[in-house]
Amino acid sequence: MALTLVSAVLSPVLNKLSDEALKKFDLSQNIYSELHKLQRTLKYIESLLNDASRRETNEESVGQWLNNLQHLAYDIDDMLDDVATEAMGRELDRESEDFITKVRNLILTCCTKLSPSQPLHGKLDSITNRLQDLEKQIPALGLVVKDEKQKSNNRGYETSLPEHDVVGREGEKENLIIKLLGGESSKENYSIIPIVGMGGVGKTTLARLLYNDTRVKNHFELHAWVCVSDFDIFKISDAIFGCVTAENNEFKDLNLLQMALTKKVKDKRLLLVVDDVWHENYNHWENLVRPFRSCAPGSKIIMTTRKDQLLKKLGIDHLDRVERLSDRDALSLLALHALGVDNFDSHPTLRSKGEGIVRKCGGLPLALKAIGRLLRTKQTDEEDWDEVLKSEIWDLENSSEIVPALRLSYHDLTSHLKQLFAYCSLFPKDFLFDKVELVLLWMAEGYLLDQSRTNNKAPEDLGREYFKKLLSRSFFQRAPNDESFYVMHDLMNDLATLVAGDMFLRFEQQTETAVVERALVNYRHMSFVRKRYVGYQKFEAFERATSLRTLLAVPFGEEPWWNYFYLSNKFLDNLIPQLPLLRVLSLRRFCIREVPELIGNLKHLRYLNLSQTQIENLPENIGSLYNLQTLILFSCKSLAKLPKSFVKLKKLRHFDIRDTPLLKKLPVGIGELRSLHTLTKIIIGGDEDGFAITKIQGLSNLHREISIEGLHNVQSAMHAQEANLSLRRLTKLELKWGDGSRRETIEKEIFNELKPHTDMLKELKVEFYEGIEFPVWVGDPCFQKMVSVSIRDCRKCKFLPPLGQLPFLKNLFIKGMDDVKVIGSEFTGTSNGVAFDSLEILSFENMSGWEEWSTKEAVFPCLGELSIKKCPKLKQVSLNALPSLRGLDIDECGEKEDDEDSNLLLSSLRALKVETCKSMERCILNSNIIEALEIYDCESLTRVSFIGQKLKLLMIFGCKKLIMEKMINTSMPMLEYVLISDWTNLKSQLIKVISNSIHLTGLTISSCQNLKSFPDLQLMNLTLLTDLEIVDCPSIDAASFPSGNWPPNLVSLVIGGLKKPISEWGSQNFPASLVDLTLRNEPHVRNFSQLFRLLPSSLKTLRIYGFDNLESLSVGLQHLTSLRHLWIWECPKLKDLPEALLPSLLELNIIGCPILTRRFWSLLVETCRRLVFAVEAVFVSVVAAGESEA
Repeated sequence: MALTLVSAVLSPVLNKLSDEALKKFDLSQNIYSELHKLQRTLKYIESLLNDASRRETNEESVGQWLNNLQHLAYDIDDMLDDVATEAMGRELDRESEDFITKVRNLILTCCTKLSPSQPLHGKLDSITNRLQDLEKQIPALGLVVKDEKQKSNNRGYETSLPEHDVVGREGEKENLIIKLLGGESSKENYSIIPIVGMGGVGKTTLARLLYNDTRVKNHFELHAWVCVSDFDIFKISDAIFGCVTAENNEFKDLNLLQMALTKKVKDKRLLLVVDDVWHENYNHWENLVRPFRSCAPGSKIIMTTRKDQLLKKLGIDHLDRVERLSDRDALSLLALHALGVDNFDSHPTLRSKGEGIVRKCGGLPLALKAIGRLLRTKQTDEEDWDEVLKSEIWDLENSSEIVPALRLSYHDLTSHLKQLFAYCSLFPKDFLFDKVELVLLWMAEGYLLDQSRTNNKAPEDLGREYFKKLLSRSFFQRAPNDESFYVMHDLMNDLATLVAGDMFLRFEQQTETAVVERALVNYRHMSFVRKRYVGYQKFEAFERATSLRTLLAVPFGEEPWWNYFYLSNKFLDNLIPQLPLLRVLSLRRFCIREVPELIGNLKHLRYLNLSQTQIENLPENIGSLYNLQTLILFSCKSLAKLPKSFVKLKKLRHFDIRDTPLLKKLPVGIGELRSLHTLTKIIIGGDEDGFAITKIQGLSNLHREISIEGLHNVQSAMHAQEANLSLRRLTKLELKWGDGSRRETIEKEIFNELKPHTDMLKELKVEFYEGIEFPVWVGDPCFQKMVSVSIRDCRKCKFLPPLGQLPFLKNLFIKGMDDVKVIGSEFTGTSNGVAFDSLEILSFENMSGWEEWSTKEAVFPCLGELSIKKCPKLKQVSLNALPSLRGLDIDECGEKEDDEDSNLLLSSLRALKVETCKSMERCILNSNIIEALEIYDCESLTRVSFIGQKLKLLMIFGCKKLIMEKMINTSMPMLEYVLISDWTNLKSQLIKVISNSIHLTGLTISSCQNLKSFPDLQLMNLTLLTDLEIVDCPSIDAASFPSGNWPPNLVSLVIGGLKKPISEWGSQNFPASLVDLTLRNEPHVRNFSQLFRLLPSSLKTLRIYGFDNLESLSVGLQHLTSLRHLWIWECPKLKDLPEALLPSLLELNIIGCPILTRRFWSLLVETCRRLVFAVEAVFVSVVAAGESEA
């Protein structure tokens, strides 16, 4: 499939070879002439590509010719990029010269234009010869000029459909038409007709049949069709308005738009198709359909969706599900697309093979159409049909239904969309990717060029447009657990890998190195999976992959935030210098402390991501990266300084320095980088060299996200006004003053001038504001899209702003408001009625003066999670305003006054967490659906009462006075995880109750001094229990525990500090599933050989903590042939390790072993080369008590 990418690569090359583009460079006449010839030949070859596309599949010679052409196009592009970069460097050098030097160099430049004697000449000769060879092959290949039919890519408004293309839907269609034309009773003037089914089953096809039916068209006065996979109420309403009016009004306000729409549909019978609904928010749906209440009775809304959650919320119980086709209908549809007729009468020998293909397609029309069209290209050859039927692609997991259909859909894309999709082959399966980041990667590769040359769209806008098209065609889909990210279906990922060819390499653990090495010269783009330890040996061969443009480290699966990722220094020092053509380099989250200066040699680099690394600064020659467009240093917490040369990055468009607490100053001149679209952290300086807020005005392209720090350095409101934030279309705004500012009046004036535009802002954060009150715009209901507000450490404000009337606010965080004493109607913005219509999460923290929260006047209808922490004076809270509360978290608050009614009004509560409420004596829960109960450090608590039938999580820590008798008779059959620690009165009866929970997966019992026995026999029945921790319970009967009775599927065990010393345990008959063992607090073991029989050979991780008298580890570990991680902590007398470390070992972590640390460090220095050679990618961390890390 090389052609699809050849077209996309060749097009920008031809643009760069145009006369207009070449005139920008000081080229000698000879070179200019050669490049012009190159352009003419490439234009001729471009005209042949349509013919080549029809033949490459069946003609190997054509495919090879296209592949060679694609490599040549890449090389030409790299050569032209060299020319442009050199010209840019000269221009920047001239800008920095003094006057006399400029005059001298101008004379020299006029006499010494880029001439054939320079390296460009050699490259150009080689490219010209290769192009001539390709041109000579054209007659033999028989390629001719053929026109290509234009393709449409707008799925959302493509409603025409030939009816003969549809098979087997007659019954569903007629049933739905009866509903559409009937006067079905409804409390609204409209009713909803849902069409529900899995992807590819034909929901949209059926909706189009209904929409285009003559009877339906005649019945309804107004018709509208919208695709709403992206549920933006404004855009959807605007699209509907355009459908019913054929007008193109530019509304800027949702209310005005919906008022106009209401007038247009008033008393008219409307048919609205809402296609591809994924959104599940009931309130948002209600806001969308509000105008349609004015329609004439009998109006209908057809909703197609894969998910029925929203329909259930709307009270629609009967769903019209689109089922798979019957075998008979499926065979007919296959024949229609493969043979042009709806049967096999003319081709009886193909029928059995068709029946086999139908079974593999599982009755999905999309798959059947795709396979049919694939077979149509193979005519009626039985061998070809048999090859499709027996293709290995059917045997891939979950591939039996959809892969051929996806391939067909891919063929329908334009060449630039095909290239964008192929690029995603670099992502591993199930990889969650961010839309903004992907667009920046596409831009760095040069894929986002405006094909029209007239609209002059920004590449970011084009990227978002292209992304939306791929999303609407189901090449991408929203991540199921986090809709802010996207994912490709596994089969889509297979398709991307297939079409990407030999230009792209996803270097994974299972990739065969020998195969990779044979094709090193071909690869232009490579990704590799970020692992905990990335050694250099398997990458060494890539020093010969000198044509690489992309080197992308991508995560695999979920990565805990606390994980560190280690990268061999050789990766930066040895590999990167050999890749001079890199345009994309991403080494996010690796433990990189220093960026080598050689990074400045990557002249083609457009995208550099070093986020979440440990770098302290960047080398001064970073300014040599003239082409750099995106620099991401997010969460580089050690970053303290940026180089002066930063101002040379004239093409920089996106600079992300969020969460860099040590970075207190921006480089001088950064305000001159006019191309900046993103500058996530603006630091207002207090000295002459500092960045002034007035300079924001010059950065006219800044939009979306802005964080302004150091606002205490702004001298007047007039200066703040010059920033012109009201003219910027921001989605996120952070305003931060310095802690301790004392200018109360001027602070408010400055704050007032920083009001952003109201139409796009979604998130607002305010920190260290020292005014007494907030400006009136904070909480203004005009901010229709505001979903998150955070106000922190505004210590002098006596009242919270009126945030209750923000219609779509979901998350609200208030912290450090010391002068606030009472929260009431001033916060809700109303003295009666409902406030916070959409609020789901509310958090208060560090409110030292807060005494009362009066919410009786208003109701929080959707509030699901409430957190109140470190509010020591708070005693009065009205809980009757929280009817939907599911989670309550209380930490370090005053004693709540008794309120018997409040217990009843918490009937919706599912999770309760109480922490450090020292005066609380009892906790009584009347909710019968409580699922999680956590109580920590409540030293006066004596009684807990709850209904445990649905309890899944129970955690009790540091409640020494708690009496457990009240809990023994409480059945807890659904328990999944239990943690009990530092509970003096814990007795074995409760442990027995817990151990009867067959759903238990994790159990921790620690520091329970009076626990006498442990029911280990019951553990054997807990087949789901994988994690068990029993430590520091010194009273457990030594005769009965441990006795070798363990959960059969135990994976992780932490144990020690029991009455029975570990040295006396002997063989414990651990299950083979145990791979992670931690032994703690054992004073009796001196030599680890005493525990030889205890350790199962299945172990992959072993931790040894607090063995006070352990002296030797030389014997006792040799049989652990699978061990990968060994931790030894707080063993002060330990002197030695095994002479030979285990070959499987990846990590050795030693802390608090002073004798061993000194000896081992000496050994490490002497034998480091041997150690690394013997055990590839071993990472050693040695820390002695009181010493720094070595």
